[in-house]
Amino acid sequence: MYVADSRASTSAASAEGAVRPRAGRRRAAVAPTVLALGAVSLITDVSSEMVTAVLPLYLVTGLGLSPLGFGLLDGIYNGFSALVRLIGGHLADRGGGRHKWVAGFGYALSAACKPLLLLAHTLTPIGLILAADRTGKGLRTAPRDALISLSSTPETRGRAFGVHRAMDTAGALFGPLVAFLILRATVDGYDAVFTVSFCVAVVGVLVLVLFVPNSVNGARTKPDPDGARTKSGPDDARTKSAPDGTRTKSAPDGARSPATGAAPQAISGDTTPRPTLRAALALLARPDLRRVTLCALLLGLATVSDSFVYLLLQRRLGVPDRWFALLPLGTAAAFLLLAVPLGRLADRVGRWRVFLAGHGALLLAYALLLTSWHGTALPYAVLLLHGCFYAATDGVLMAVASESVPEELRSSGLALVQTGQALARFVCSLGFGAAWTAWGDRTALTASTVALALCALFALTLRRPAPSAPSEGLA
Repeated sequence: MYVADSRASTSAASAEGAVRPRAGRRRAAVAPTVLALGAVSLITDVSSEMVTAVLPLYLVTGLGLSPLGFGLLDGIYNGFSALVRLIGGHLADRGGGRHKWVAGFGYALSAACKPLLLLAHTLTPIGLILAADRTGKGLRTAPRDALISLSSTPETRGRAFGVHRAMDTAGALFGPLVAFLILRATVDGYDAVFTVSFCVAVVGVLVLVLFVPNSVNGARTKPDPDGARTKSGPDDARTKSAPDGTRTKSAPDGARSPATGAAPQAISGDTTPRPTLRAALALLARPDLRRVTLCALLLGLATVSDSFVYLLLQRRLGVPDRWFALLPLGTAAAFLLLAVPLGRLADRVGRWRVFLAGHGALLLAYALLLTSWHGTALPYAVLLLHGCFYAATDGVLMAVASESVPEELRSSGLALVQTGQALARFVCSLGFGAAWTAWGDRTALTASTVALALCALFALTLRRPAPSAPSEGLA
């Protein structure tokens, strides 16, 4: 299933149901809420990536963990958030405007875990701290992405996620650089990195509290009788809960019946789902969302963790320990440069095409790591392809999923997709670490490359455009 090509019909609305902007009218800019959330993510990612950049070396070299032990902790770090993402999405939807505060609690919890790393030196306490840190990430991710989605018009949603991911990645670019400078300038480098990381994370929480609005007043659309979509305003019908559990829309304030002058009680036939946990899980009954979730899960099962990619590069090239923290800079730089262009390209040519093309870039990166090439261009090529993969998939996947989820359950719907993907990557980290320990890194990477190719082919056949309609939406 693909977004319809806008050139297929000059009179029809786009596949996402948004009316085209009038001639001579400037396209809407990214919403201020998106920029504020981007600033929060930028600051928070400086903090998180400071830790992420040094954590593999700290655990494997400093504490002497085996690849299997590191795979367990890396799986916790990348996949534990899956256990609470549905909870975070449900709490945000259930609260009627609590998106900011659920996300804020998640940011604060992650910040509080940073100084605890100073006290942990064995596998169990480090695992518990990382689990708590990822719990915070799981709570905040779906409400944050829902705020971005609800703040954007359908035709600019890919661009909005691209802008946010670009700002987020700017933090990922600065984080490893700050960690590298701290390691070179201090004696107890790791302790200093964890301390500075905590201070930066606190600043991110303060920016969220002070600058992100409590409610979203983005441009929403509703269908007109002629099939177009128009913006709804403060005088439109309001949603109320009915005794049967559905939600009905009442008439706007001041509206009166032309015959009696009384305000009508409800507009029949206009119902929306209530934000309950059962309703969130029932979203998987939607074919579009079910296919997206299944594809994200399968592809996640074959996506090797970033930390393992950097460890593979270090072993191939013999990168000194003091330079290891700079490897994530290559991925972050490519992500930063490509996130917005690929987000706009996804809006124009089809989001699922761009999403699968990103996995093609990741396959090329794996193939380069498997070759016997040891040239100086190898790390640049691998990290460029690695960053291209994230730019083409991270925000684009959320834009794809947003098309299939109603506004009332936007956080919960996005959390379903994120949960499937995060759980799959948790399993992949465990499996890759076990395969590396048992058979070596080359065999483990070969197996992951073959699995990713097969999963990408399956995703290509599972979601493809309907060939019949000239201006189809998602098939």
